[in-house]
Amino acid sequence: MIYYDFHIHSALSPCGDKDMTPNNMVNMASIIGLDAIAITDHNSVGNVRAAMKVGEQVGVKVLAGMEVETAEEIHVLTLYETIEAAEEVAKKVYAALPDIKNRPEIFGNQYYMDENDNIVGEEEKLLISPTSIQVEDLALLVKSVGGLVFPAHVDRHSYSILTNLGFIPENLIIDGIEISKKVGDVEAYIESRPDLKQYLYLRNSDAHYLTDIAEKDAFIAENSITELFKRRAK
Repeated sequence: MIYYDFHIHSALSPCGDKDMTPNNMVNMASIIGLDAIAITDHNSVGNVRAAMKVGEQVGVKVLAGMEVETAEEIHVLTLYETIEAAEEVAKKVYAALPDIKNRPEIFGNQYYMDENDNIVGEEEKLLISPTSIQVEDLALLVKSVGGLVFPAHVDRHSYSILTNLGFIPENLIIDGIEISKKVGDVEAYIESRPDLKQYLYLRNSDAHYLTDIAEKDAFIAENSITELFKRRAK
């Protein structure tokens, strides 16, 4: 059994706290007792490599991830088996972002960091913008590199596929859904939405602060992360 939190924002996300550094995130996960985490910044994987290096030292598995905002303003959690696959998708996602310059005084800084938590750069393009990629096309793009697709926080009233579309399209290739930690009784929530019963679901923190990272409660039963990717939708 693997205890996880697959939705964590680093200081690269403008809404992420400046203390969300590679070392702080990974070591907090270790202290909590998590086996695996994913760094999932908005429309970027720029701090994933650094976090992976820290994870190797600490003994926490760090997955490459990204929270992509589609043209429909839907947040989609994407996870990748390799950093190279994640970076391939990230290049196309970045190119699909509007050319809007970040205003740190309003949105927050967007810091690139190394494995020693040194700031090595700052992203100038605003990352928390919708891309021009439609949700169906994003799923196909992620699947083309063997990644996993989970519409994020489907229970929320903003940036949710259920709120923005009202339903999950039958032709949308996804591996499951993400249900927010704010939902106290998941079984009751799913009973209220019978259309969701068919989906595997993840419970993640969507952490923007160190204190938000999930406690040791959500887990997957697979013996390894590899098994999660082996059973991915195609």
